[in-house]
Amino acid sequence: MNPSLNLRLLIATTITLAVFLGSAGLILDRAFQSSARTALEYRLQGQVYTLLGAADLDAEDRLYLPEALPEARYAQPGSGLYALVSDSDGRELWRSLSALDLPLGSFAVLAVGVSAFGETAINNYGKMFVYRFTVAWERESGGANTYMFTVLESQVSYLAEVAAFRHTLWLGLGLASGLLLLVQGTILAWSLAPLRRVVEEIKAVETGRQQTLANDYPREISALTRNLNALLVNERHQLERYQHTMADLAHSLKTPLAVLWGWFEGTHGADDAEEMRGQLERMRAIIDYQLGRHSASRQTFAQPVAIAPAIEKILGSLHKVYRDKTIIDHISLDPDLVFYGSEGDLLEILGNLLDNACKYCHREIWLTARKIPGVARDGLEIAIEDDGPGIADSVRRRVLERGIRLDTRQEGQGIGLAVVHEIIAAYGGRLEIDEDENQRNRIVISFF
Repeated sequence: MNPSLNLRLLIATTITLAVFLGSAGLILDRAFQSSARTALEYRLQGQVYTLLGAADLDAEDRLYLPEALPEARYAQPGSGLYALVSDSDGRELWRSLSALDLPLGSFAVLAVGVSAFGETAINNYGKMFVYRFTVAWERESGGANTYMFTVLESQVSYLAEVAAFRHTLWLGLGLASGLLLLVQGTILAWSLAPLRRVVEEIKAVETGRQQTLANDYPREISALTRNLNALLVNERHQLERYQHTMADLAHSLKTPLAVLWGWFEGTHGADDAEEMRGQLERMRAIIDYQLGRHSASRQTFAQPVAIAPAIEKILGSLHKVYRDKTIIDHISLDPDLVFYGSEGDLLEILGNLLDNACKYCHREIWLTARKIPGVARDGLEIAIEDDGPGIADSVRRRVLERGIRLDTRQEGQGIGLAVVHEIIAAYGGRLEIDEDENQRNRIVISFF
């Protein structure tokens, strides 16, 4: 598979956008989580400072906290915010009403003035963030008590906040990528429009709808279109000059041969004249063969030639030549079928093949033609059959050689099929000889 430029650019753009926006999304997601954790750490630190402000020592130098704390969630069981205070040995001294049923284990006591932020998992309560801070509380009687304040908060709200951010983030990036792809596709379509136009114009030239390409192309491809136009014009002029040269050569040879024949016929006997006529006919056939072999060539930008009129013209002539046979022809083809090449080459090919079919058939001939789907332009397949004796397998390859005749009783030089084979080969086509399901001799020619 060879993908188009447009598809390649779209794939490259899509991959680039996916990698870029995906990386950007992951970076933003990580940054948001980090920012949210930092904000949560500062918030729990503030909660610890609030507890420190509410705590005090009683007359016996024992720490106590009032029931009504500034943060109302401490008084609500299952609120998601919990607090406890432990001594220097890790023994729990106080916990908030919200943490009465919370199965908290002991936390390692930190050094005085040290704080720690982290995560822990509690059965039936899920994961929580934990912030701990240890202080030394001076007693009025002297000395100091060590207390570690611990605040825990459920991760439910944090995870919900992260999930909401991710949903918004990826939705926004998805919409942005879709919009960017749409804009990129529009830009690509606009940028590649001249190339698509070149392709369409080349197809138009190939099918004969126009002679050359337009000249109003962007600077980047204008040199290409100018060179293509120069090539088209040069090919057309060369073909015309060659055809004129060949026509002049044929004409110049035809007259001397006719004069030579007339002179010989008038000065020699019937037997010598017949021999001379055969030799002159052979010379004429050789000239026709060489002209046909050198004039046929595959033309990339050939004009289309309709098939149906050419077949009708040839059969009309052949019915007159073989009127004694009362030949029945069976023609099956699409009237819109065309041959991309010289009309003379088409007439030479069909004329030789149909002449052979009429010459060797008993009563009937068949011709079918169909289109061969192609990429730049459609090909053509023509099959010609007759109910004659056919061509044996052993000589099918040899019959395409110049000068080989299977039936010496019929007039000719044995180069008709050779000319046809040469012309078809020059067009990059193929000629095959076989039999159909009814054992009828069949010649199939294909142009691609």
